[in-house]
Amino acid sequence: MPTAYDIPGQLLVEKLAKVLFEEYNDKIKPPKWAYFVKTRPNNERPPDFPPDKDYNGGPGWWYYRAASILRQVYLHGPIGVSRLRTKYGGIRKRGMEPGRFRKGYSKIIRTILQQLEEAGLVKKELEGKRKGRVVTDKGRSLIDKIATEIYNELRKDIPSMTEYIKQLTK
Repeated sequence: MPTAYDIPGQLLVEKLAKVLFEEYNDKIKPPKWAYFVKTRPNNERPPDFPPDKDYNGGPGWWYYRAASILRQVYLHGPIGVSRLRTKYGGIRKRGMEPGRFRKGYSKIIRTILQQLEEAGLVKKELEGKRKGRVVTDKGRSLIDKIATEIYNELRKDIPSMTEYIKQLTK
């Protein structure tokens, strides 16, 4: 059975964002300030489309970021806000001086993690060597189900995908 480790990340995040938008819309929704914030320190402006839904009626950037964070927690959990800030950072331009790396904004990450906890997809791990958020059984089954759907679609389109997965699981 394929998991999130075996599927291309972009395909998984796109499909997971649609599921979060359609099924978890009551728990995961962008706050009012999300319409005005930049998503990364190296961006000059906020996104062109709103956070709740794009112009075609699909999920907005808030749901894509939530899906991406859920995938990162699945792959690297237990993981905290600080490490996720590093993952979502970027090189900030400083005019004529060389750019410097800046961490991402913690308010967006923290709010999404709290919403994912409320939806029951993520929980806090307070004991052990590493503390942070981990995926719950419900979240793991959701991601694995979506990964299996994507794998079956890719297997129809790309027959060599089956051999690729077999080599990965050896």
